[in-house]
Amino acid sequence: MSLTNDRVVVVTGASRGVGKGIALALGATGATVYVTGRTREEGAAPLPGSVYATADEITRLGGKGIAVVCDHADDDQVKALFEQVEREQGRLDILVNNALAVPDGLTQAGPFWEKPLAFQDILDVGMRSSYVSSYYAAPLLLRNGEGLIVNTSSFGGRCYMHGPAYGAGKAAVDKMAHDMAYDFKPYNVAVVSIWMGLIKTERSMAVLEAQPELYAEAINNAESPQFTGIVIDALAKDNNLMARSGQVWVGAELAKEYGVTDIDGRYPPSHRFIFGDPTIFSDAVVE
Repeated sequence: MSLTNDRVVVVTGASRGVGKGIALALGATGATVYVTGRTREEGAAPLPGSVYATADEITRLGGKGIAVVCDHADDDQVKALFEQVEREQGRLDILVNNALAVPDGLTQAGPFWEKPLAFQDILDVGMRSSYVSSYYAAPLLLRNGEGLIVNTSSFGGRCYMHGPAYGAGKAAVDKMAHDMAYDFKPYNVAVVSIWMGLIKTERSMAVLEAQPELYAEAINNAESPQFTGIVIDALAKDNNLMARSGQVWVGAELAKEYGVTDIDGRYPPSHRFIFGDPTIFSDAVVE
């Protein structure tokens, strides 16, 4: 498999943050990139960014950015998104499931019962929305005879990170990648989960810069929002991509394998030795 020419890509949750970075990195390869999110215009959300701003930047980078306002908590809107892709492009090469409902106070310490019950929303837009997007994308991916789905994830799927709602959501999309890969294997469509490190998003930078004396080292080692997109580009070019399907990969480690660096020319570190190894799933199959 070598998904290199005239790619059609969908990146969910790309108004800002890592989703925007992934969309920009893939758009810079000349791809047509559909970017989804709820923010129509600057100022409509506490953090900067909008789907239209991301799409415009993709186009300036040499790709074709297409903004789609989509609430991934609404299945009908997700269905309409992929109907639009089918109508306009007739196919899909890469789906990046990145949309995530990040609640205020996610990083606040304390047991889950002392936090709002609404934190479970991360299991809706995050875990559930990845399933729904993959469901509606499947016919388009099958049409190509090849394709790639990437679930953005983190070490929180293996260690305690931000509490049980966050951890359960990440563990779920990892397992989802494994199981969907089994179903997609006869059709030459790969599904993987990529564990990202600390990322220099608008949200995280606001937190880190508030106490630079505590987080200076973390900032220096953090990944750019584009980094995972650079890794996905390299992954999609791998002629042995199907051998990686159904597994969880550390993005920083894939970058070294493929010889690609972050936008500053360095290899971000893997956090495997701090947070644990990627999940290994059994080969057993019960139909």
